[in-house]
Amino acid sequence: MLRGFFLIFLLAGIVIVAMCGFRGEHSTRTPWEIFPDMVRQQKVRAQSPIDFFGDGRGPRLPIANTVPVGYEMPKPQMKAPPEITPSGAAPGEELSRTRIGFSVGTDYYNTGKMGPNWGTGIPVPITAELMQRGQQRFNITCSVCHGLTAAGNGVAKQYGLNTVATLQDERIRKMADGEIFNTITNGKNTMMSYGGNVPVADRWAIITYVRALQRSQNAAAADVPAEELAKLEKAEAKPPEPKPAPSPEGQKK
Repeated sequence: MLRGFFLIFLLAGIVIVAMCGFRGEHSTRTPWEIFPDMVRQQKVRAQSPIDFFGDGRGPRLPIANTVPVGYEMPKPQMKAPPEITPSGAAPGEELSRTRIGFSVGTDYYNTGKMGPNWGTGIPVPITAELMQRGQQRFNITCSVCHGLTAAGNGVAKQYGLNTVATLQDERIRKMADGEIFNTITNGKNTMMSYGGNVPVADRWAIITYVRALQRSQNAAAADVPAEELAKLEKAEAKPPEPKPAPSPEGQKK
């Protein structure tokens, strides 16, 4: 039994050596290749034709209306208004909001930090467009876990992800905006990092919308302007309009 095994092993070794040859041996004949070398595989080479495509060109034009991963569409340059000076930008300074990239700077806008500490404040003008963008990005990226009202009741929690935090918690409502920015960028605990998926501008838009959600779910009557509060009280005090009585013809039917 053992003798037969050694005999088979020896014959197999001879066959392998005969097929593959000795490494480094020179010959004018084409070598046998059980696994073709990668240098000879079909691939795109710069400035070289390829017969894989009908036009013979290797490099292909990008698909229309697509952009590379990590590309942030450039926006018009804008001046920093005085009211956002506490967030790190000097009045009249050219903001770095138009850079293409994901957290490519070291300022508050890109890191959420003012020196060694987390900063507070939205470093861009808060507009209706910014709020709408934040709502859209929040609903796409965040609501699956945190829920549409940021109460931590998204569909992921319903399927067993019990570590989802509610953003309506007092601790998070008092958390600095820069720390929330850092959490979105680098993740925390079981939350993954979104720094490579969500551009810097969209992170601040999301934070702006989260602050609006927190305010909406924890608002008091004192937060409503006096004129609007008077309208609400008047609407509540107004008796309901009486419904018209059914016509005799309708009763007969």
